[in-house]
Amino acid sequence: MALNGALGKQNVNTLNKCKILMVGAGGIGCELLKNLVLTGFTDIQLIDLDTIDVSNLNRQFLFRKEHVGKSKAQVAKESALKFNPNASIVAHHDSIFNSEFGVDFFKSFTVVLNALDNRAARNHVNRMCLAADIPLVESGTAGYLGQVNPIKKGLTECYECQPKPSAQKSFPGCTIRNTPSEPIHCVVWAKHLFNQLFGEEDPDEDVSPDTEDPELTADAGKSALDSEAKKDAIGGIERKSTRAWAVETGYNAEKLFNKLFRDDIKYLLSMETLWKERRPPQALDFHDLPGKDLQSASTRSTDVWTVQECGDHFTRCLTALKEDLAKRGEDGMLVWDKDDHHAMDFVTSVANIRAHIFGIPLKSGFEIKSMAGNIIPAIATTNAIIAGAIVLETLKILFGKIDKCKQVYLNRVPNDRKRLLVPCALDPPNPKCYVCSSKPECVARFNTSKITVKTLQDKILKGHLNMIAPDVEIDDGKGTILISSEEGETEDNEDKYLSDFGVVNNTRLKCDDFLQNYSLVVTVAHVEKLDGELEFEIVGDLSQCHPEEDGDSSAASGAPAAGKAADDEDDLIVMEDLELEDKEMEQSQGESVESRKRPAEDVESPAKSKRKAVAAAGDSEDLIEIS
Repeated sequence: MALNGALGKQNVNTLNKCKILMVGAGGIGCELLKNLVLTGFTDIQLIDLDTIDVSNLNRQFLFRKEHVGKSKAQVAKESALKFNPNASIVAHHDSIFNSEFGVDFFKSFTVVLNALDNRAARNHVNRMCLAADIPLVESGTAGYLGQVNPIKKGLTECYECQPKPSAQKSFPGCTIRNTPSEPIHCVVWAKHLFNQLFGEEDPDEDVSPDTEDPELTADAGKSALDSEAKKDAIGGIERKSTRAWAVETGYNAEKLFNKLFRDDIKYLLSMETLWKERRPPQALDFHDLPGKDLQSASTRSTDVWTVQECGDHFTRCLTALKEDLAKRGEDGMLVWDKDDHHAMDFVTSVANIRAHIFGIPLKSGFEIKSMAGNIIPAIATTNAIIAGAIVLETLKILFGKIDKCKQVYLNRVPNDRKRLLVPCALDPPNPKCYVCSSKPECVARFNTSKITVKTLQDKILKGHLNMIAPDVEIDDGKGTILISSEEGETEDNEDKYLSDFGVVNNTRLKCDDFLQNYSLVVTVAHVEKLDGELEFEIVGDLSQCHPEEDGDSSAASGAPAAGKAADDEDDLIVMEDLELEDKEMEQSQGESVESRKRPAEDVESPAKSKRKAVAAAGDSEDLIEIS
């Protein structure tokens, strides 16, 4: 191969001898695997748990229509071997969390390359590479934005050295129930309605008008019950759960429609305080919907349905989902899935009907799927560019030039030096990191009389501190075991409070995760009550380390940002001179990088220092989650 000739005989031998572990075979992964075999890498192992979906085919070019439903890892292997039949590729259709892929497994590789789309897996691979002392090249894309981050224990920041933005964007319940003002508010309400009717009923997701809205007077709810709306309602406006209404009516489309979009709206209208400075909503009737006399012409996902079409889809989907629910048995429930035709159409129709009522622009099925399905549209070219940058940084590591490695950020528009790809010097490890520091420690604040052992395990250690199978011992000289990763050993402890075991203020908990070869000391700080009704708080968590990096509100729309917003550009400028010195690079970028930093609050990305643009770090399909 010409590229091998350009690399030189010694470097080609290095490629032939190295072993590559690649995690993920999605948008970035397909491009990366193709690049690896064409570059001359011959010993590759690939892990991916997913199967191929139709929606993958527009950008994951190793897959074809006939591959739908098959293992991504296996099909990617078969397709990549056509580029280089001499390569040895082992495909694992499995989870990276499987205990089979422990520290010894990671130690058998020269370098690990991440092409993942979720934070939990990234955290895990990061810890495994630290434990095995193996270089990791982290990467991610989101729309037109992307990044590549080489990571080496003791030399660079690890993936968890910097705080991550919240994985979810939430909205006040009173806004969702009473005063929506944006399409996303209606989409969230529609998803809540789906769960109330067909899924796991959650009181926090009740879609009925909220009489505890802080804007309302104390008597607002009572006066509403005596309003004109009660006279017009089918059966009167009696405050009961949405599920109860559905069951009583037998999921009758007309009665449910009028309850949700006529009676509840009139109930809201009676709360006059809400509408003093807002446009009041307009109630709808099932038999008198706008667009009734228009001929139906909406056939594509990019079309916007009329309100009448939304009503028709509501009726059709309600019937289909009711039948599906009945098949699940008495205690069965449905789980909303953006790829389920009826579930998606139900949310689209309901969200648009509610939007019309509140004077909010209606959206196409494609747009609502992007919001409801937590999707950032994927750009195939972005994946290709980032995959190429991964290989370049990997080659530096393999050829002993890790000091020449850069964090590479792909922006939407060129910087002052007319570059889309911006290299930045690698940052040293964060001494306060509770993952890669020499003595990982943190402080957990909570009421020891209200936190159970199960909460400690599931919400604090696994949920917040990203452990997989923790063992916890009280550092009291007695060696009291609170949690054991061995099944059945400490199940009796789960419902007991930590105070029952003598856990008090300043108690130290020794937490070990043998799968990750990771140990952490958690010091308990007992407090009677936390602000904001928090159940617990991690003090010394990395989000406390850089409070000034809140950025501005320009990313509030949910769109991730790595660079200054601008019109989409298709002309890409190839990165040159990666060996720019820090000083020269800062001079070349001036304020252009700092000024375009925005918090990628809905994206899997580490928050970087002010001199760097914050880039996305996820294979863009399933990044933004909306609670």
